[in-house]
Amino acid sequence: MSLDIAALRQQFRTAKADILDQFQQSRPTTASASRLLTKLAKLVDHTLSQLWEAQALPRGAALVAVGGYGRGELFPHSDIDVLLLMPVTPSVAGEDSLAPAVEQFITACWDIGLEIGSSVRTVDECSEEAKQDITVQTALLEARYLCGSKSRFEELHHATYRNMDVRAFMTAKTLEMRQRHTKYEDTPYSLEPNCKESPGGLRDLQVVVWLARAARLGRNWHEMARNGLLTPFEARQLQRHEGTLKLIRARLHVLARRREDRLVFDLQTAVAESFGYTNTPALRASEVLMRRYYWAAKAVTQLNLILMQNIEERVLGSQDAPMRVINERFLDKGGLLEVVSDDLYVRDKHAILATFLTLQQENTLKGLSARTLRALYNARTVMDGAFRKDPVNRVTFMAILKEGQGQTRVMRLLNQTSVLGRYLWVFRRIVGQMQHDLFHVYTVDQHILMVVRNMRRFFIPEHAHEYPFCTQLAAQWEKPWLLYIAALFHDVAKGRGGDHSELGAVEVRRFCKDHGITGDDAELIEFVVSEHLTMSRIAQKEDLSDPDVIQAFAKRVRNERHLTGLYLLTVADIRGTSPKVWNAWKGKLLEDLYKLTLRALGGSKPHLDAEIEARKEQARSTLALYFMPPGIETKLWQTLDMSYFARHDAADIAWHTRMLFRHVQTDKPVVAARLSAIGEGLQVLVYAPDKADVFARICSYFAQTGFTIQDARIHTTASGYALDTFQVMEGDNFKFEGVHYRDMIALVETQLAETVASDKPLPEPIRGRLSRRVKSFPIQPRVSLRPDERAQRWLLSVSASDRSGLLYSIARVLAKHQVSVQLAKVTTLGERVEDTFLVTGDVLRTDRKQLEIETEMLSTLAS
Repeated sequence: MSLDIAALRQQFRTAKADILDQFQQSRPTTASASRLLTKLAKLVDHTLSQLWEAQALPRGAALVAVGGYGRGELFPHSDIDVLLLMPVTPSVAGEDSLAPAVEQFITACWDIGLEIGSSVRTVDECSEEAKQDITVQTALLEARYLCGSKSRFEELHHATYRNMDVRAFMTAKTLEMRQRHTKYEDTPYSLEPNCKESPGGLRDLQVVVWLARAARLGRNWHEMARNGLLTPFEARQLQRHEGTLKLIRARLHVLARRREDRLVFDLQTAVAESFGYTNTPALRASEVLMRRYYWAAKAVTQLNLILMQNIEERVLGSQDAPMRVINERFLDKGGLLEVVSDDLYVRDKHAILATFLTLQQENTLKGLSARTLRALYNARTVMDGAFRKDPVNRVTFMAILKEGQGQTRVMRLLNQTSVLGRYLWVFRRIVGQMQHDLFHVYTVDQHILMVVRNMRRFFIPEHAHEYPFCTQLAAQWEKPWLLYIAALFHDVAKGRGGDHSELGAVEVRRFCKDHGITGDDAELIEFVVSEHLTMSRIAQKEDLSDPDVIQAFAKRVRNERHLTGLYLLTVADIRGTSPKVWNAWKGKLLEDLYKLTLRALGGSKPHLDAEIEARKEQARSTLALYFMPPGIETKLWQTLDMSYFARHDAADIAWHTRMLFRHVQTDKPVVAARLSAIGEGLQVLVYAPDKADVFARICSYFAQTGFTIQDARIHTTASGYALDTFQVMEGDNFKFEGVHYRDMIALVETQLAETVASDKPLPEPIRGRLSRRVKSFPIQPRVSLRPDERAQRWLLSVSASDRSGLLYSIARVLAKHQVSVQLAKVTTLGERVEDTFLVTGDVLRTDRKQLEIETEMLSTLAS
């Protein structure tokens, strides 16, 4: 069959132009976007079929649409992904004769103007590729028959599902999604979001569909609703929000005249105007558009979490996970907080905020279950004016702020579930509100939550390495919750016109009155909110060498408490604008202003943290009891930063100094052990030149000798030495009974030093026995790897069922990939371990290696 390529090209271009014109001239509705995507897909279907018929391709071959095109929808400038499915045994003479026909078909596609992405495979090759590449496996799930051999396509379809390992597929796609979210700062609220890839974007919806298809739980929202994964109402909501995202993306493609999925500033106004939005004195057209986008993305984020949990329960069979009763309202379902009934919040409004307080207080809880998330989603109308004024709710909200842990996670969850904006109505006004400046990269609500998170980290010793001076000051602060409130309200009045600092002070004054905060505490919060821009302005714009500038600022802050609170909020605020805004110079200016002002106020030495200095003095006193001459500690302590002293008490510091003062620059490992002060087990100190496998070798020794590691404090000195302290419990080989414990300690010191010094390959991990409880109620292993605040080191979080040798299994994976452990926090909660590591390594700079490490870690934890 001959074909006039030029005529077909003109026909295709004319038809596509007509479709786009109709779309541009139509009302900007989700239905118009749906019609556009379907019409474009059908146009390409028809054109490809004509080209296929014109080529001498073998009988038994088929043309298959994959990717987004396989879903039967095509955005104006998206890739057209096709699979040329060849027969196992070509009906033509010799395989080489296939090449010209395939080449001619692909060339004809490009000549027409179809920018296709093509692959040529047999069914067996597809199956083999799918085993090696999760992207291929995903594409085959969306395969759609176009033309050619229907039986060949059916063969592919059956092979795809026959070879599908749903559990492995779900693990891979979940890790992939988490990595993508990390790339986009884990928020749908960046000021230039990618409406496809950002959290809350179209890709999040596609992941759910892929997993549902793989598990045969439905191919669209309504099928999933029939299978019980979501309610009919949620299906309608998803369809509506998905339509909004598709409409915005389609408009972006048309206006940019290229594939553009980012709502960049340059296009936001044009897209907004294409929606019919116009500027008003109160809001720009682009702000109206972006708020619509953010609310859609927020709903997608909420519903995605519900669906992912529901699918995981079906796939992993965890819907029947054991329940632990927490109280009359809540249950612990496999580490997730579960409501006792779907109508709990309707019956008991006080349970809404109590949900989040319980999440903080119960260490075994890692999040909210799908049932709880759904109940909160459906309880939004319950949170009215009476709810906000209820004294019980006000007490509960204050308890959340005052709790000793979990403020960052809970505040984000409160906002994500829309509870925060409905309890604090003033906060609701800034949800999804843009900030038109050159340094904020988040919406106002997300910036505020980032500042709360930054403030919280000042009070956590494990983060002392990030901003040591702030941690020193925070260690002396008696009521952290005062600063959390200030952070929560500092920008809450943005977008109203006028000075948002003054308006915010009015709002926080009202909050304090309503929540029983009085006297100096209320005055401090109001001061910090009203002045939260002052310190940054003075530090960066005025001459700090001018005594009059310092005196004027000192007069303004009045006392050391005000100064410290304002300094901490200022640092947290600047850090919460954008990862690129904060730098060492700004930090130095602010720190200099703080110290100069404190001197002007007549306060204590600003560069000394009272608690740290007290620990050092106590350690010196302990050293003197051992007849250590004064100054013996200097050489070692000069190599240790503030985070070391924040994480070790005076007794440990003195012990480390006694053991190491002669060996600060040693070439050989130093190991010291002693009976633990807690009355059980040993405390073991290891000091050695740092290398990637030091931590793994230490863990391998403890695993092989049967010790159980209860706590590990890993520190890297400024001179490049690992200074690690372990709390270990006795194993099967070593029993600390009677008078023989000294011999056992000597044996540990000798053998562990030899193990650390060894260059032999790391041994295979010993598969530790699982307890009966873990076998009966297994915990789904979870791994999270993300960059730290400065994107120079990485935070690795691991959650799994406890077993002997588990820590070594983790350390061995890290050592294999040349990843060094710089800090470690090992936590055992009954049968669950929650370990956090601060790690470094060049391999972590590539997404592919991160994914490989996470996947291998998960496999290790599950084995």
